[in-house]
Amino acid sequence: MKKALVFWVEKYFYNPNLLQKLLSYLLLPLSWLYCFIMYLRFRLKRAEDFDINIISVGNLTVGGSGKTPLVTALAQKYAKPAVILRGYGRKSSGMIVVKDENGILCDVDKSGDEAMIYAKKLSHAVVIVSENRKTAIHKAKELGCEVIFLDDAYSKHNIKKKDILIHVETQNNFCLPSGPYRERLWQSKEALIVQEGIDFTREVHVQNPTQKMSLVTAIARPQRLDEYLPPVIAKHYFEDHHNFTKEELEAILQKDKATSLLVTFKDYVKMETFGLPLSLLDLEVKVKEDVVKKFVF
Repeated sequence: MKKALVFWVEKYFYNPNLLQKLLSYLLLPLSWLYCFIMYLRFRLKRAEDFDINIISVGNLTVGGSGKTPLVTALAQKYAKPAVILRGYGRKSSGMIVVKDENGILCDVDKSGDEAMIYAKKLSHAVVIVSENRKTAIHKAKELGCEVIFLDDAYSKHNIKKKDILIHVETQNNFCLPSGPYRERLWQSKEALIVQEGIDFTREVHVQNPTQKMSLVTAIARPQRLDEYLPPVIAKHYFEDHHNFTKEELEAILQKDKATSLLVTFKDYVKMETFGLPLSLLDLEVKVKEDVVKKFVF
């Protein structure tokens, strides 16, 4: 039921049918009210200067945009970066240092899938999850970081930072609940808008490929993967941040008679301890030099 609802909402936001478009228009008064409240919230906030370079990478809409590989690519340009994120989907609360200079300090249940990606991909970085970004910023400074990346923090208008926003294509340009926009790019708000294929490109590598791979993934709008996929015998989509069990993955292997499961890094960090045959669809980003120059201090 939950999975069906999630996929219905994704279609409603990004590729609505006629009935969904009608619902979207019926909800417009609520959408206008929501957008006005978000504007007031923006106007009433005052940005605090933390005396450290802070870069936020995200998007204005709900759902995935490729921010994790973009943050990873930019953070690799620094000697002592920190990545701070909320840790959505984790089975913990409060501030947790996922990784410091000594290595990874917790498991994926406590960190959440996206934080664990950063911890494994960025060997030199500090990774912190916290609902309170300001508390985490102070911790990153305490640990000696020279720059901080905030994962999806455009709406944190009370933090002085530079914003990078990834452009996301959608046929529905309304704010919630009529459309996918959580917020607008307000006129007095500075941000660099980047677009895949123009400002950055993806490079795809398949590690441990096998002859009969079944795609299993729990990312937002999983159809985004289609253009990067090698031949697969089946596709299994789960809601974003789904917590897999070994039993459900074994059932897929048996049903499809697959020789391995093809997974993204976001899925891999939740499956690697199961001892199942996994093929990794590793997506990396190459950023154009003019974009890098704007954000390398």
